[in-house]
Amino acid sequence: MTAATPPADAADGKAAATRKVIYAAIAANVGIAVAKFIAAGVTGSAAMMAEGIHSAVDSGNELLLLIGEKRSEKEPDAKHPFGYGKSVYFWALIVALSVFSLGGGLSINHGVHGLMEPEPLQDPMWSYIVLGVAFLFEGYSWNVSRLSLNTYRKPGTNLWQAVRASKDASVFTVFIEDSAALLGVLVAAIGIGMAQWTGEPRWDPAASIVIGLLLVGAAFTLARETGALLVGEGMGKEATVKLREVINADPAIDSVARLASMQLGPDDILLTAAVQFKRGMTIDEVEHAIERLERSVNAHNPSIHTIYFESAALRSSWKQQAAQRAETGDETHD
Repeated sequence: MTAATPPADAADGKAAATRKVIYAAIAANVGIAVAKFIAAGVTGSAAMMAEGIHSAVDSGNELLLLIGEKRSEKEPDAKHPFGYGKSVYFWALIVALSVFSLGGGLSINHGVHGLMEPEPLQDPMWSYIVLGVAFLFEGYSWNVSRLSLNTYRKPGTNLWQAVRASKDASVFTVFIEDSAALLGVLVAAIGIGMAQWTGEPRWDPAASIVIGLLLVGAAFTLARETGALLVGEGMGKEATVKLREVINADPAIDSVARLASMQLGPDDILLTAAVQFKRGMTIDEVEHAIERLERSVNAHNPSIHTIYFESAALRSSWKQQAAQRAETGDETHD
C-alpha cells in the first residue's frame, strides 16, 4: 500500500533550500581557493598551499553534490522502482573519499616536504589578509548550512546531534566541510604566526600537516554518516517508538509486532509494518483500516511515502475466503 505523496511545493522547497546551501559553499570556495593559491605563491607558505588545496577540493566536492541532487530527482522506473533518492548518499560518499585522498593526503604530503626542506616565509601579511577574508566567506557558508541543519535540531540538542539526525547528506556534508575549513584557517594562521614570531620556518609546514589530519578526520566522519544511509539506515529508535504509538492508537489494530524502515532519500522513507488486526474484521473493514492508517502515518511523518502492511491473520483470512469461494464455485459447477 502506498501513502499519499506530500505536496510537490513542499518537496521543491526543501530541494531549493539544499541547493542554496551548496551554491553558497561553491561561491565561497572558488573565490577563496584562487586567493589562497596566489598568497601561497607570493609568500611560499606551505600552510597557505594546504588551505588552497582544501578550498579547491571543496569546490569540486560541491559540484559532485549537485550531481547527486540532480540524479535523486529522477522518477522511479523498472530498474529503480523506489526511485533514485540514494544517489545523494552515493555522491556524498565520493565526496568523503575526495576529502580524504585529495584534501588530506596532498596537504600532509606538502607539509612533510616542507619539514624536510623548510623555506623562510616571504611577506606573510598577504597570508593574513587572505585568511581573514577566507574566514568571513567560509563563515557565511557555514552559517547557511547551520540554519538548514536547525530544521533537524530538537530543543536541548547541539549541532553535532543535528548532523546525526539529519538525513540530508548534501547539507551535513557542506556543514562538516565548512567546519573543517574554519578550523583549517585558524590552524594556518597560527602556523604562519609562529613561524614569523619564532623565526622557525617549520611551524608553517607543520600547520599544513595538522590541516591534512583535520581533513582526514572530516572525511572519516562523512564516510560514516553517508555510508550508514547508503546501506539502509532507518528512522531511528525514537521515531519508530512514536510511530508505533500512532499505529497502535487505531481502533482496528490489536498489536504491532514489528516496524522496519529504510531511508530512500533525504525526505523519502519506506516503512513495513507487521500488525495484528482485530479478530472478526471483514476484508472490506481491513481495507478501510489500512487507508486510515496510511493517512495517520503520513500525517505523523510526511517523509513516509511508501507503506507495506503485513498480517499473518489477514493472510489466513484471505486464504479462508478464497477457499470458501472455490468451494462455492465447485458446488455450483456440480
